[in-house]
Parts: sequence; C-alpha cells; structure tokens
Amino acid sequence: MRFPSSIGAQLRAVSLAAIGLFSVHTASASEIDGAFSDPSRIVSIGGSVTEIVYALGEEKRLVARDQTSVFPEAVLSLPDVGYMRQLSPEGVLSVDPTGILLLEGSGPREAIDVLKKARADLVSVPDRFDREGILAKIEIVGKALEVEDKAEALAATVDADLRATEKLTAGIKEHKRVLFILSMQGGKLLAAGTGTASDGIIKLAGGVNVIDSFQGYKQVSDEAVITAKPDVILMMTRGGEHSQIGDELFAHPAIAPTPAGKAKALIRMDGAYLLGFGPRTASAARDLAKALYGDQVTD
Repeated sequence: MRFPSSIGAQLRAVSLAAIGLFSVHTASASEIDGAFSDPSRIVSIGGSVTEIVYALGEEKRLVARDQTSVFPEAVLSLPDVGYMRQLSPEGVLSVDPTGILLLEGSGPREAIDVLKKARADLVSVPDRFDREGILAKIEIVGKALEVEDKAEALAATVDADLRATEKLTAGIKEHKRVLFILSMQGGKLLAAGTGTASDGIIKLAGGVNVIDSFQGYKQVSDEAVITAKPDVILMMTRGGEHSQIGDELFAHPAIAPTPAGKAKALIRMDGAYLLGFGPRTASAARDLAKALYGDQVTD
C-alpha cells in the first residue's frame, strides 16, 4: 500500500522536518529497553534515521518510510506513511510493522500516544544538531536493530569524518558571518536562531550564525538583519525558485545594505542534505565550508 503525496508536499515535508520547525517532541529515551523484540519489519520515520538504516546495510528490514525519508533514492520505492509531523497511526500500522524507529519531533502527540500502545515496539531517536548527536543516533538505531558492531564501525567512520571536517576551517582567521533564511514570504524574513539544524551546520562549517538572540526559527526585523551584518546568506533550494530568488533577496531593504547584499553572496543547498544531521552531514559541512571560504579550504 502506498499513500499518495505530491512532489510539492514532499519537498515541504523534507524542508520542515530538516529544520525542526513546528516540532512536537516525544520522549527522548527509547520506549523499549534495547533492541526490538522482532526487528524484521521496521517503519522508519525521519530522514536521518532512514539514512542510518541504509548506512548500516539493514535496509532489507524496512517495510515503509515517511515523506522526509528521500535518500538514498532506493528508499522511494517503499510505502509512504505520511509526513512525520502529521502522522496517522492507521497509516503507520497498516504495513504491519514489528518495530517503529521514530525521530524525535514526530507527531502529533495523540498519534504517538496511540503508536506507543500498539503491538509494534517503538524506539524514539533524539535529534541533536552536533557531532555527538549524530553519533548517538547511530548507536540507538544500531542497538534497536541488534547490529551494535555495525553501528560502532559506522560511528567511528562518521566521527573521524566529522572531526576531519572541523579541522578544515581551524586555521581560518576571519570566520564568515552567516544568516540562514528559511523564507521571505511577503517580504518578511524568517531566520534561524540558536539550537537549530541551521545553527549546527553553520558551526560545523566554520561559520558564525549572526542570529544568536533567540532560539528556533523566528521572524526578524529589518533593523536586526542590518545590524547583524551577514557576509553570506544561506538558504535551502526549492523547485522553481532559482531564477528569481536572488533578485528578490538582494533587493530586500534589510539585505541590500549588508556585506552579503553588496557582494550578492548567496549559498543554496538541498535541505535534507544540509540540515539532516545524519551520515552525510560531514560531507554537507565540507561543501558549505568550501562555498564559504573557497581556496582557503582544501581536503
């Protein structure tokens, strides 16, 4: 059974899930102690969790995924149980899972409460936007699937990759000041503050998030943006925007007078890749660092 979803809805789901917007947090600890009692039929909810399952070589266990699980491409052939923050218990349970891997922030709460009482075991995977958070995800998923040895090996590889990435910008003397803009609908800028995936990836890439006065994603005033003096604007790519977003952005009265506006400095990257905080995050951070610092960063 496959639940219908449009391309636009899927892109929106991936984007919102990646940034952690409108989250409804579940318990941070697993709802079961250790491994699934039967890890043969798993529903994976959360793009980074699904990527970890594939990185562990355990994709044969998957019987369904959510709309934010779009990588690797092979996962798209699995039944889609809906957007992770708008889950229907009936949809998740319709594929008769023996276990559910659930990224923290999935919801709504009522749906999660129903899933916790279902016959299938449920493991909630905490979502933190730093190196330690990624390694914890790998450990929890590996334990749930009873492949701790594989998880230990993957975690070691990812850890080394992340540490090497952090070293790439260790010698940078002037760190770029970055403003992540989620949207500018109606001329109003929605920007990323602290405690967000955007803040985390900017730090991993050796940049400075210019918004440190609030947590999460909030609307910012023109004055606040001008005062922040970003060197670079960072945004996610979305279909159909490429031809006009630059002109609209740099004509904005808050952006135009900033160093980023004057230099027309805009970096755009795929949202799931940039903000997923999974096995590909080191690569995403390297790509962002290269975009920020050019020849100053070499592998």
